[in-house]
Amino acid sequence: MPFDPQSLRFDDKGLIPVIAQDHATGEVLMMAWMNAEAVGRTLASGQVTYWSRSRQAFWIKGETSGHIQRLVDLRVDCDSDCLLVLVDQTGPACHTNRRSCFYTAIREGEPVELMQPEG
Repeated sequence: MPFDPQSLRFDDKGLIPVIAQDHATGEVLMMAWMNAEAVGRTLASGQVTYWSRSRQAFWIKGETSGHIQRLVDLRVDCDSDCLLVLVDQTGPACHTNRRSCFYTAIREGEPVELMQPEG
């Protein structure tokens, strides 16, 4: 029986959180949101498609930057209320031009920048 995105547990805005992880290295790249249609588009095209809460529009990762996320695997957590997309990432994942959006650590109560923008 084919997977139905409607079987997922979306929040009251019709969204589900998605963590993007590099399939080869295991590095956590970013967190974003999808609605049921974005999940369906991602599965159908193999290009990771998110829902932009600020623009209220679909957002194909890399559409304008060229920093594409090709879907390798989509996983659903045990409660069906969070997704993990394993991706083949081309270029930086973060809009700040860093490999990962998680580039700041808190160490001894202070923020520490772990990576610089690429290029």
